[in-house]
Amino acid sequence: MRHCSVQVRGLLKRDELDRYNALMEVGSYLESQTRYDLVAIVQAEVDLLIQPGIERLKEKGRERDRMTQQYLEEKRRAEWEAQMLALEDDE
Repeated sequence: MRHCSVQVRGLLKRDELDRYNALMEVGSYLESQTRYDLVAIVQAEVDLLIQPGIERLKEKGRERDRMTQQYLEEKRRAEWEAQMLALEDDE
């Protein structure tokens, strides 16, 4: 069974995480019984289950990118204003 990342697990809701843990336990048991045909089905369910967590992680990344862009624009604007003030003082 393939686990999802810690970041994705951290963004799963409680009921999603409980179901994820239960499916992983079932998958591990099936692997110990060498029932790989059934493990593939359980893994497919896990892959579907974690999709909302993956989307939440992507949204967090997009939000972080927006905040970084906003910070850089504000910094660039402040530098430009400082340069304009320095030019006015020189005149």
